[in-house]
Amino acid sequence: MSEAPGQISEMSFEDALRALEDVVRKLEGGEVPLDQSIELYERGEKLRAHCQARLDAAQARIEKIVAGSDGRATGTVPFDAGS
Repeated sequence: MSEAPGQISEMSFEDALRALEDVVRKLEGGEVPLDQSIELYERGEKLRAHCQARLDAAQARIEKIVAGSDGRATGTVPFDAGS
């Protein structure tokens, strides 16, 4: 059940969310041995953190939408552009 370094960090948001939902289903099913439940919980926490980071990055990017003087969006600035 252990992850190779970077495996979760390379997942798309959608793939990580599906994997997290699978972890939750297994844990809620209650038929997983204790040791495996702990491993699943740890994996779920890593997946949750990854999904949250992806959502935070998307939110930051949305907030960087550049508005013109009339208030309409005129383009976007990457969230890491530092403007």
